[in-house]
Amino acid sequence: MQGTVDGFNYGLVTPLVAYLMACLGGALGLRCTTRALLVTRSWRPGWLALGSAAIGSGIWTMHFIAMMGFTIEHTPIRYDWLMTFASLAVAIVMVGIGIFIVGYRGARGTALFTGGTITGLGIASMHYLGMAGMHLDGQLTYNTFTVSVSVGIAMAAATAALWAAGQVRGFLWSVGAALIMGLAVTGMHYTGMAALEVHVSGTTEPTVGASPAELLAPMLIGPLAFLLLAGVVVLRDPLMVMGRPTAPPAERKPGIPAHTEAPHRPHGPVHHPSRHLRRPLVHRRSRTPQNR
Repeated sequence: MQGTVDGFNYGLVTPLVAYLMACLGGALGLRCTTRALLVTRSWRPGWLALGSAAIGSGIWTMHFIAMMGFTIEHTPIRYDWLMTFASLAVAIVMVGIGIFIVGYRGARGTALFTGGTITGLGIASMHYLGMAGMHLDGQLTYNTFTVSVSVGIAMAAATAALWAAGQVRGFLWSVGAALIMGLAVTGMHYTGMAALEVHVSGTTEPTVGASPAELLAPMLIGPLAFLLLAGVVVLRDPLMVMGRPTAPPAERKPGIPAHTEAPHRPHGPVHHPSRHLRRPLVHRRSRTPQNR
């Protein structure tokens, strides 16, 4: 028989908290991406890696907070630990690929499209891999069209968020990009859940997996602790709230002077040493006896 799916078992509490978590991860990750565009290449990989981990942890935490309010009538739900945390790794890796592309190629043109597409696919892959880790006495099926719409939402909103982060115009742009990224994750999540149909076989409780409550503790201790640490790192950075960067200092390279400023031109007539040298030479030639 077909089971009744309820994604709002606790009302609007889980959707709102999930959205805030997605915005938090997006704000930290996109701010790190913006910061990476302002530093030299030696520091850029560290900021991009921190941003990838922040966004991946944020969307993963958002997903399972939202799943706390998900119930199916006539059957309990269990989660596979390995599949659940594999979805976290997939999210971080795929989001990282997209962010690194934008971080090194710029948030425009082909690089932006490619990075946004991969980031959106990472969000969608995390969602459906996490759903594949569910164990229940029944079968899950999806509407193909609605699944395609959910993936399209993730890719479009992720591309828009990366574009906003790449503008490097200050803190408010990063906040707006984070709100878009949060919209991408939550919109994709609930659109994907709308594509779900459950066919329940019976009421037998699954023998493997952990209940949603048992997943809550490691979910809070792990990714949330990391997001807190990432927030401390970002907030302590002196360029956290800024607009466009000033011109970076010139790097010293072999054969290139350290200072390129124009020399100070003194007031008054300029004396050319060559003129003083030219007259004595002519004078000496006139006094030199000629050999005949």
